[in-house]
Order: sequence, then structure tokens, then C-alpha cells
Amino acid sequence: MTLLGRVLVPLLAVLVLLVPAAVPSAYAAGSGSAASAGASSQIDAVLVLDVSNSMKKSDPGGIADEAMKMFIDMLSTKGDKVGVVAYTDKVQREKALLTINSASDKQDLKNFIDGLDKGPYTDIAVGVDEAVKVLQNGSDPSHEPMIVLLADGNNDFNESTGRTESQSSQELDAAVQTAKKNGYPIYTIGLNADGKLNKNSLSALSTETGGKAFVTDSADDLPQILSEIFADHLKLKVVPVQSITANGAYQEVTVNVPNASVLEANISIISSQPVTAKLTDPSGKEVAIPSNNVLLSKSSTYSLLKLLSPQEGDWKLQVKGVPKDKIDINLIFNYDLDLQLEAIPSKTYKKGDTIPVSAHLFSNGTQVTEQELYGQMKAVLLATDLDTGKTEELPLDNSGGEFKGNFEVKDNHNYQVKVRAEESSFYRESNAVEVKAGGSGTPAPSASQAPLEQAGTGGGLSWTKIVLIAAAILILAVAAAVWMFLKKANKGFVGQLVVEVLDANTGEKTYPQYKKLNGFRGKFNLHQLLQLAPELKESEKLVFTPGAGDRLVLRGSDIAVEKSGRAADASRGLELKSGDRISVPLRSVDKTILLEYLV
Repeated sequence: MTLLGRVLVPLLAVLVLLVPAAVPSAYAAGSGSAASAGASSQIDAVLVLDVSNSMKKSDPGGIADEAMKMFIDMLSTKGDKVGVVAYTDKVQREKALLTINSASDKQDLKNFIDGLDKGPYTDIAVGVDEAVKVLQNGSDPSHEPMIVLLADGNNDFNESTGRTESQSSQELDAAVQTAKKNGYPIYTIGLNADGKLNKNSLSALSTETGGKAFVTDSADDLPQILSEIFADHLKLKVVPVQSITANGAYQEVTVNVPNASVLEANISIISSQPVTAKLTDPSGKEVAIPSNNVLLSKSSTYSLLKLLSPQEGDWKLQVKGVPKDKIDINLIFNYDLDLQLEAIPSKTYKKGDTIPVSAHLFSNGTQVTEQELYGQMKAVLLATDLDTGKTEELPLDNSGGEFKGNFEVKDNHNYQVKVRAEESSFYRESNAVEVKAGGSGTPAPSASQAPLEQAGTGGGLSWTKIVLIAAAILILAVAAAVWMFLKKANKGFVGQLVVEVLDANTGEKTYPQYKKLNGFRGKFNLHQLLQLAPELKESEKLVFTPGAGDRLVLRGSDIAVEKSGRAADASRGLELKSGDRISVPLRSVDKTILLEYLV
């Protein structure tokens, strides 16, 4: 018997023989705690900057520093905490987590970044390890921790120190495991200006810790990437307002504030030349920049307007720039909104039962009843069958100041349910609740069994002995079934998938990302492989399982798959061998996922 079997059988024996009275409650629903799984409105961020000499060539304009400063400006006016680690092959300079309570605190952080010096050599492990320690020493348990790592190349060690790649890898692995254990997602930005960046290494850091990986050839993309990271961490969406080519005169764009629940609206104006701006509120009144409710941050590459508790409606922004200068305008709202799923009654469920579900938005701990806000959002119940792994998406009604619907128990299985609600500028997911419908409990003895119990007072087998023997047989059967299920569920993968994303509107294709599969067990979906990018959520309908002979099997319904230029039927399982390529066009966005399986 395997180690799992040797441990599992006596454990099951203890559970069955000692806790029979607890069986009914074991099939009850989850606790249904109202604790929110939504993002906190406060961040504890450590910005990790590569300040090796190579950055002078990769980023001659210093845009990386400007992008990090813009990230700081996008944070809330009060409450967030930020630390900075500048590294080469050692920690060049460090700033512990600083609580932002005023504009001067943000300026202090930005001045610190401006004062960083460059140095020789590079060792990414040093920067990551120090960032983890900064969070361990100063992170607030009620905040959302994160690490943002910028690197422009591979490790470059100082030979005089004797440092080896193996030593660096061990230190990095230990730091990553600590980050993973403590819930510190690492967002990586690879600046691949010289084409020598180890993209796979950076991507692995993000995948392992639940962050996201970004790669770019140009430092010009860094402000946009930092905006995406800020939004992703707080379950927000970057809303592109408009890109304009300056003509030397004021040009007007409309900025829509969708509802009254917006705490802050960050309008980023990114350009290579200075710009000036004017602002008019929805009532038509011109608003001074800056003023009590409109904060202004400026640098050589961006201007950031932060509207505090902005009035709902259409704001008019007028921007004047240097002729022929390209100006990109984006909007990121900040909400103090959590989504909470109402508790599901604790009871025994069975196939065919219908369970009413209801979820509400909460702001600053108070339930939001504004029907218009609910009406602007699309909400679905995500019901995952824990026995099969299949997730069903059920639309919810949003018309009555709540999200409500019904969940029908389709089989005597265990389920996990949660609610996802989204609109154009943000999304939220509720706490998950487990619904157990594993059966109706232990059946009562039949009439034919009664004489056996009575006969137990004499010779032969007593009823007690028969029960114990039957229990032992049941334990062995359950242990064997569980072992076989776990063995199948934990079957590993081999090889890797090469992933590219093609934008149908622009024709642009992302750089290939090589996703090693040996970290997955049993199954995974394409959305997980794409690091759970919200706009690519449709891809979760495609599920991968390991096949025989180092092959990969994919299954999916209601999602298109093409192989060799032809539509392929993935509903019954499509097998991929090494070298096979498929494409997955997503209907929800004009993008196609290109995949190549390599062993």
C-alpha cells in the first residue's frame, strides 16, 4: 500500500467508528460567512527596481522611474503603504513601508526614487528576497500586499564575490515560497530592450505567487503596464478614454463617472511633452486644477488628475499639448466596494433541491441599496461541482437592489458557489460557500436485519460484530476509492504550452510565453494559464487534462477551437501531441489565443 493508503485507512477508521453521530452535520452547507473575498481598498506595495547600469541603455529617458511615481500617485490619498527596494547584485537603497497620509508622503517616496543611483551587476534574488522581508516586517494584515518587480535582463554576478547562479536560484526559490505562503503576489515587468530577457524566469515568479507577468521592448509602455497592475490588484479595470494627437489648442474629451459609489477617479494623461488641462463638472461648472476635490500630480511624462468623491455624470476634460505629440488618456476608478454572498442555510441537500442565493454590495461596511448601481452590473453565480471540476455560470437578476437567483443541485455532489459581478470599470467576486449534497445519510436497518441483532445474545456473530465487519469493509472500499480518485486527480503534466495573444483589431501579437505544465495536477483551464486576466475570462471554458503517451487532452463546450485552420470539436476531448498548434478565438473580446504544445 502507498504512504497515502497507510495514512488514510486508519484515519477513516477513526472517523467512522468514533464520529457516526456527526454524519448528518457533515453534509451541511458551509458556514456562509459574510466575510468578503473582495479586494481591500488599502494596498501595501513594495516597488522593486533594477538599478543596474544596463538600465541606462534600456531606459535612457528614465521612464521606469516615472511609471513607478505615477503608480504612487494613483494610490489613495490616505492609508496605503509603499516601500521601495533598489537592487543590483545587492540592495543599493531601501525604504521601508511608509504609510501615506498626505501629498508630502507621496512626494517623499517620489523624491527617493529620483535619488536612486545606478550600479554594476544584477541579482534578481536579492531584490525579491528583500521585498518579501519588507512586507513581513511592516505589512498591515487588513491590507492587500503586493510586490512589483522591474527587471531589464538576466543575472550578472560580480566574480570577486563567488556568487553562483545556483546560490541565487536557491535564495529566489526560498523568497518565492515565503511570498506564496504569506499571500504576496509578485507582479513582474520585463523590460526586454536588448532581447536578452529571461521571460520564463520572470513569468514563473508571477505564476507561482498569483501575480501577473508583463513583458515589453520599450520603456514607453511602462506607465500603461503600471496602470494595469494597479487596476488588477484592486479588481478594477483600466478604462481607455481617448488617444489624441495634440495640435497646440485645447481638445475636449468626455470622462464619464458611472455612479455615486466612486471614491476616486484617476485620470492619467501620458505624453512625452508637457500638457495643460481644464476640467468641467457634469453641471457645466469649470473646476479649478488643483482644488480641494481635484488633485494634480505632474512629471515629465505624465499628468495625473485625482477626482475625490466625484459627481456622477459626464465630466469634460480639455487637454492642450505640443503639436504632433501623442497623448493617451486613461481612467481608473477606485471603489470601496465588497461583494458578499448571503449565508446559505446549513442543512442536508440532495439532488433536485433548489437553493435561493442572494448577494449584496457593501461600501465601508454598509450595504449598498442603490438599484441603479446593481442595474449597471452583470452578475453570475459560479457553481463549481467539486466532484467533477466543472463550473456552471448562472445569470442572476440585478433589478431589485441585489443580485439574486436560484441554484439547483443537479447531482448528489459537493459544490462551491460564489457570485461575480462586473461592469465597465470594475469587477468583484464574493466569498465562496460550499454546498454539500453527498447523500441522505446512513439508512435505517431493514426488517430482515432485526433478527440478527436479537440472535446476537446467543452464539455466532452478534449484530455488533457484523456492523464492525461491514464498517471495516466499507472503510477499505472508501480508502481505495479515495486513493484512486486522488491518484487520478493529482496526475501530473509534462511539457509546456507556448502562448501568444493576437489582437484582431490591431493585428498585434504578444511575445511568446512558455508556460511549463509540471506545476499543474489533475487539470487546469486556459484562464488559469493566462494568469486569470479578467478580459479573457471566457477562456476558462477550455479545460486541459493529461493524456496517455505525454499527450494533452482539452475539452470545452460553448467555446471555439481551431486546429490546422479548421474548426475542431473539443466537446468530446481533443488530443494534442508535441508540435500540435491550436487557436482559440474569444467571442467576448476581439482576441485569439494561439497555443503550441511542446514536450
